[in-house]
Amino acid sequence: MPRYFFDVHDGGPQSDDTGTELASRDEARAKAKSLLPDIAREEIPKGDDQSTFTVLVRDENNHPVYSATLTFAGSRLQS
Repeated sequence: MPRYFFDVHDGGPQSDDTGTELASRDEARAKAKSLLPDIAREEIPKGDDQSTFTVLVRDENNHPVYSATLTFAGSRLQS
């Protein structure tokens, strides 16, 4: 089974050195998409009102195969 690596960028890069065995690129794509809300759920409360979270998926040969980005933008409003 191929191994895919999920690098996270949320202000600074975090490289995945272990990877995950998945059956296909479609499964890797689905995993990347499911990681983004989990990352945002943890990081948004700790951060600023402007945040961008990206997951870059690499294959076993270190080639990028998928990238997904989630952006958060908050604005304080006057009452």
